Amino acid sequence: MKNILLVCAAGMSTSMLVNKMEEAAKGSEEEIKINATSGGDLEKYVQDADVLLLGPQVSYLKGDYQKKYDSIPVEVINSLDYGTMNGQKVLDWALDLIESK
Repeated sequence: MKNILLVCAAGMSTSMLVNKMEEAAKGSEEEIKINATSGGDLEKYVQDADVLLLGPQVSYLKGDYQKKYDSIPVEVINSLDYGTMNGQKVLDWALDLIESK
C-alpha cells in the first residue's frame, strides 16, 4: 500500500483535493491511501506516510518538515494543480516521488 499525506493550514482545502485524487486512484492497480490533515495534527498520520505533500499556503514549512521527516519525500504541491484541484496530476506526481525515493 502507498500512503500519501497532504498538509495545509486547516486541512479543509486539501480534503477536496484528496477526493479528486481518490477518484483518480480508482483505476489504479495499486492500493493507495490518501489523507489530508492540518499541520497541527500531522504527527497523528506522518508515521505511515510514504510522501508528504504540502499545500502552497504552507510551503514555508517545507524545510522544517524535510529535516524532521528525512526518510520520506516532502514537496509543495504546484499552485496551479492545487487551485484547479487536478487530482490525477497530483496523484501521478506523488506516486513518482514515492518510486524515486
